[in-house]
Amino acid sequence: MIVTMIVVCEVGFWVLLAAGLGARYLLRMPRLGAALLLCEPLLEVLLLVVSAVDLKNGAEPSWRHGLAAIYIGYTVGHGHRTVKWLDAHAAHRFDGAPRPRPPRYGMARARHEGAVWFGTLIAGSVASVLLLAAIRYVGDAGDTAKLEASIVGVWRAVGIHGLIALSYTVWPKKDPHDGPEKTPALSARDREGSAARDREGSAGRPS
Repeated sequence: MIVTMIVVCEVGFWVLLAAGLGARYLLRMPRLGAALLLCEPLLEVLLLVVSAVDLKNGAEPSWRHGLAAIYIGYTVGHGHRTVKWLDAHAAHRFDGAPRPRPPRYGMARARHEGAVWFGTLIAGSVASVLLLAAIRYVGDAGDTAKLEASIVGVWRAVGIHGLIALSYTVWPKKDPHDGPEKTPALSARDREGSAARDREGSAGRPS
């Protein structure tokens, strides 16, 4: 049941997102679009309630409950960024707004990657809080080893993503178009003219 609810929430997320953007840019009803987008957090609340009820009814804690917590955490940490990114593309497609282009090089790219990792940090924190709450809720009545393993897996993923984001600061990606400035070579005619001027200047100076 938990996996089914995760699938339902994922499908519902994209359906509400498409409906909200469609109402905003195709139907020109921004308030309705905003209302539909604001309904998305209700899906995570529903999944949380279903998971809690499942545990209350005596279900053995498993990787499914861990996956539900991770899904909720990911949505909290990255859902807003996903909606904002797709909204910018819809504005470009239907309203003529500039095409959204995230930075690709230098420290601007490093800051962008750091912001994305911060979303992953939030996701990991939310998932861990939910998993710890589930462990405390189950107590000694069931085996919580899989829930504890989910927490370890979450922070392993956060750490790996953090190292990848940090690499853009330590080794910033360089723009291939920003090569070292080179002094243009003088042509043969320019060299001859310069040499002639030098000779004339030497001849005009008193010895």
